[in-house]
Amino acid sequence: MARAREAATNDEAGPRPGGRPRDAGLDEAIILATRDRLVRDGYSLMTIGDIASDAKVSRPTLYRRWSTKFELVVDALDYGFRKQRDSYAVDLSSMAPREALVEAVRRLDPAYFNPDAMVLMGNFAGEAIRTPELLGILREHAVEPRVALVENVLTRLQDSGAARDDIDKHTIATLCFGSYFAAFYRGEGRDEIPEAVVSVLWPAIAKAKPSRERP
Repeated sequence: MARAREAATNDEAGPRPGGRPRDAGLDEAIILATRDRLVRDGYSLMTIGDIASDAKVSRPTLYRRWSTKFELVVDALDYGFRKQRDSYAVDLSSMAPREALVEAVRRLDPAYFNPDAMVLMGNFAGEAIRTPELLGILREHAVEPRVALVENVLTRLQDSGAARDDIDKHTIATLCFGSYFAAFYRGEGRDEIPEAVVSVLWPAIAKAKPSRERP
């Protein structure tokens, strides 16, 4: 993912080896064209020629920046991951316990930032045999940070005494994540998922308040 990071941090990039200045705008056009093709065609069917044509650059121009399709796709994914990272570190400590969990489940949505994310994830699942590295990258940078956000919120709720100590945080986070895929395949909207899912799970998560004994 080094090239995409270089493009992000060296927008005014100085001379490249050979004396040419790097054109960050050209890099981004290629990256965006690649992301679009990943959604429309999937990794196996997309071609460097199509990407170059969409980005309005020549194939040699593209190959000077990325030597293989895989390298280009890795950087195109990193471009999106960098834009999403802030959502994984959001501070929910000022919210009420149940409200914090609802917000964490909302940010668990694969399409929270990218409306094409569900299709993209499906395409990469289809590449699990041919190019398993892509699914591994997706798990590490797009799935685990989201699921960890929910698990971390549940840990904080336990620490504050709002959630039971014996809950299975991993399974709860996985169920919440899976609810978005179920809605996608059933053709249902996702806006109501956070509240609906937490409404079902909260009675099993929340720590019961001690009852007052009658005199």
